[in-house]
Amino acid sequence: MDKQNKRIVLVTGATGGLGTAMCKELYKDGYHVVGNYHTKEKAEAWLKTMKAEGFDIQLFHGDVSDFDSAGAMIKKIEAEIGPIDTLVNNAGITRDGRLINMKKEDWYAVINTNLNSVFNCSRNVLDGMIERKFGRIINISSVNGQRGQFGQTNYSAAKAGMHGFTKSLAMEVAKYGITVNTISPGYIGTDMVMAVPEKVLAQIVAQVPMGRLGGTHEVAHLVSFLASEETSFITGANYSINGGQHVY
Repeated sequence: MDKQNKRIVLVTGATGGLGTAMCKELYKDGYHVVGNYHTKEKAEAWLKTMKAEGFDIQLFHGDVSDFDSAGAMIKKIEAEIGPIDTLVNNAGITRDGRLINMKKEDWYAVINTNLNSVFNCSRNVLDGMIERKFGRIINISSVNGQRGQFGQTNYSAAKAGMHGFTKSLAMEVAKYGITVNTISPGYIGTDMVMAVPEKVLAQIVAQVPMGRLGGTHEVAHLVSFLASEETSFITGANYSINGGQHVY
């Protein structure tokens, strides 16, 4: 299929472990994939690796925690590449600590990057999606937004807020052919998780009935599924992918 005819997907936080897997899976499934990055050095290394592996994915700089920066990035993408059909709100950070010890900077950094970014990016793609009567917005939340986690009041609040956003926006835009869904991964075998001490990792795996960490490719497959035109009747949903760690 000619590249101009492919659906364009923007993945925020593309250079992280989950973001990379999503970009690869979407690319293999025929989408025109565009990634967002924040750190130039990491982006340059990432692009080199992707090219060596045969993935033609472009990156655009933008601070998704800032409304104007996110808007400028999206305008640049749509001017140079084309209209964004699917937005994957994947950018996220952690600043863990008990609330009694948490600095206000750590609270606001997590809320701005993990939750306000969802508004910043969604708001800036929505007019075009409504005009074209098609769109997919996929928000990457977390099992800890469903069940809570000691030392993560900021992160859990942001991730729980994502799904409230999903449900309400899904109702608002359903009539325009736009779906809005959340994915809530459990513990996934990213570089960050794999870097924890072996004893801690064993304790994490012991909590998972499946007896293993999830694969980044498994989350990426779910993202690609929700991005497809065949999922037009799925909206306002939250997909848990946690190996049975949290069921309800």
